[in-house]
Amino acid sequence: MTYREALGRLRGAQKGARGVSLYSRYVNRPVGRVLAAGAYRVGLTPNQVTVVSAGLSYGGIAVLAVVAPGWGVGLGVYAALALGFACDSADGQLARLLGAGGAAGEWLDHVVDAAKITAVHAAVLITFYRHFALPGDRWLLLPLGFQLAAVMIFFGGLLTDKLTPKVPGAPPAAPSRLRAVALLPVDYGVFCAVFLLLGSERAFRYAYFALFLAHAAALAAFLTKWFRGLRRLAAP
Repeated sequence: MTYREALGRLRGAQKGARGVSLYSRYVNRPVGRVLAAGAYRVGLTPNQVTVVSAGLSYGGIAVLAVVAPGWGVGLGVYAALALGFACDSADGQLARLLGAGGAAGEWLDHVVDAAKITAVHAAVLITFYRHFALPGDRWLLLPLGFQLAAVMIFFGGLLTDKLTPKVPGAPPAAPSRLRAVALLPVDYGVFCAVFLLLGSERAFRYAYFALFLAHAAALAAFLTKWFRGLRRLAAP
């Protein structure tokens, strides 16, 4: 199969767009599709693409934690995280292309994601403590609160999906454009862009804080929706 043929097959084997932000739908997934077709041509397995995603993401996080912030550092961190996120989409697309999906690959993908979500906010905390002239120690609580909200959204959504019965043959629900726009502030790809502001301490702090508020509001809405939905499933 040529690269063009692989790309064509991947276009026809995309996951549903329901519950996906505009960034993931129109940026991350298409970039992941290109990377998946390239990975197919060079003979990589889905798990190897997951490892590449982990290397890029964790490398960017390590730079964030160790190197003094600046515009160049911010650009490098953003590029590593955003490309790692695209590879996170590519591994699943490659698995569908090869018909090689399985429990082990899904487990590896989720473990890498869980570590990434936890580590990136820990790295922000380190940067706050080591390099920023914070106006007060209370700012050190911000990355901890953001980390909690992000992990709960990730785990809550994953667990809700696993506990919700799948109806065989049921058509996918139509995606909502309004919902896709509303989800932009809590999309990981959009979050990665905040590191482009790392050269300005004040701009980064307030942009990071604004994204935290969006995650906290989304978490409250998601928890209510997920709990009510699962409770309805248990009703006689």
